[in-house]
Amino acid sequence: MPQLRLALAQVNPVVGDVDGNLELVLQQAREAHAAGAHVLVTPEMALTGYPIEDLAYRRSFIERSQAAVASLSEQLAQEGLQDLVVIVGHLDRARDIPDRLGVPKNAPVNAASIIHDGAVVARYDKHHLPNYGVFDEFRHFVPGERLQIVQVHGVDIAVAICEDIWQEGPSKAAKAAEAGLLVVLNGSPYEAAKDDERLELCARRAIDGECALAYANLVGGQDELVFDGDSLVVDPQGQLVARAAQFQTELLVVDLDLPGATAPMPAPGTRFEGLLVERTIISSEPLPAYEPVEPSVAERWDDLGERWQAIVLGLRDYVEKNGFRSVLFGMSGGIDSTLVAAIACDALGPDRVFGVSNPSKWSTDHSRSDAADQAERTGLDLRTIPIAPIFDAYQEALHLEGIAEENLQARIRAVIWMGLSNAENHLVLACGNKSELATGYSTIYGDAVGGYAPIKDVPKTIVWELAKWRNAWAESQGQTPPIPPNTISKEPSAELRPGQRDSDSLPPYPVLDGILDAYVERDLSSAEVVAEGFDAEIVEKVVTLVDRAEYKRRQYPPGPKISKRNFGRDRRVPITSRWREQL
Repeated sequence: MPQLRLALAQVNPVVGDVDGNLELVLQQAREAHAAGAHVLVTPEMALTGYPIEDLAYRRSFIERSQAAVASLSEQLAQEGLQDLVVIVGHLDRARDIPDRLGVPKNAPVNAASIIHDGAVVARYDKHHLPNYGVFDEFRHFVPGERLQIVQVHGVDIAVAICEDIWQEGPSKAAKAAEAGLLVVLNGSPYEAAKDDERLELCARRAIDGECALAYANLVGGQDELVFDGDSLVVDPQGQLVARAAQFQTELLVVDLDLPGATAPMPAPGTRFEGLLVERTIISSEPLPAYEPVEPSVAERWDDLGERWQAIVLGLRDYVEKNGFRSVLFGMSGGIDSTLVAAIACDALGPDRVFGVSNPSKWSTDHSRSDAADQAERTGLDLRTIPIAPIFDAYQEALHLEGIAEENLQARIRAVIWMGLSNAENHLVLACGNKSELATGYSTIYGDAVGGYAPIKDVPKTIVWELAKWRNAWAESQGQTPPIPPNTISKEPSAELRPGQRDSDSLPPYPVLDGILDAYVERDLSSAEVVAEGFDAEIVEKVVTLVDRAEYKRRQYPPGPKISKRNFGRDRRVPITSRWREQL
């Protein structure tokens, strides 16, 4: 028979909106209480949003977060929810640490408070502060050094935060303390092709700790990051018990059969695995028998479906959380802008999506017809503004040739998009993909203009795969495929001069993306890339293009990170550098 009903609040907070996030947590508490839960766990930093970056240093923000914790405690009691144990993530301040060199200003901590009966009964501070990839937590927080055990209805519950369980200490400490459950508050962003790494980790840590493990994760977009939810619970043998949906808010409720607490109270100064141990008894009496709820295990998307949902969620939240009404972008009839159009319609609905076709004298008939076809398929708003007269007026004054002439067309289009953006309050989307961004195959202040770039972390080969996946998914649902088949099958071209093809300037995309995966994603040297079987001359050309395009990437709009190493938070190289890879 179960001993505890647990609720995991998979929520989508907004960074800095402490009042809104507080109400979000309160609503989850109301729903958890109505569902008969005894313990509610939120994700990491739920009251402040995550990541907060240098907002962590602001005393006013720390104090507002502390006040929100106090207010949460009071409101839970006022609403008759005081019996519910709430473990909530938030920003706080380290105890008894003065400001000094080497300590982040105002000594902020990434904390979890345990609330019961109108008061905070214990607080846990995150121990392991990641300082790799997209994370800069060693810059922003002071590490904690205490293991918190709270006893609820006679069951000992240990607490950890995100990166802590990627290390062995907390689960081993939970085992040493004889905890029956380890709850983990998480802000773990999505990455493509990670298989089921989280489930494997949670299963391993549950086995290490000889206890059940509950993993509550954020969901939603925050600038370049996308949090995919996928909260889960495993038993002490590492077997999956319950799992929340990906890319959706959800309250996951599960009944757990947990052993009663047997460990004595630790003496002051007791350490397990190097951590000071504190145990707080909230209630020692076991619950009477009750009827358990059936645990739910949500189906997961396949690899391409995950990527699609991540990009859609990232765009939707960027638009909604930053107060934009709609989006606008250039629709050339090419695969990139066509994919962005389908993503935008899924994210916002076609009534908030505005495409602009800007044909020049070199635009092909099928490019115009493909854009019109997609507008008919999706219901988005498409207008046509030819640029030939504007281009001719510029040329009469400038007489440009070659690349300068080609780029002039792209920049005229950008002026039109930004003008419409200012006049009609649209967010302009840049439609470039990761392969183009890597090699600088875009016009700065031209097609690179915009406020957000939905597919900037999607290689060109995956662009086609996503387009095929979205059409196939639509057909499986009995819907009209949003992407014209001709857009998928035709050869890509910027159409800035007669007969132009991408292959005139770049290697075939499968070759290019293979080289970029090795050089950008895996940081191999050019010699190591050649050793993987790529042509040396092509490798040298691609590596040179990548190195020279850093200044362009720094000026490119933000977009959702879905790969292991994106351009932005992940990969940081100097613009001014004379280092060049040599074969």
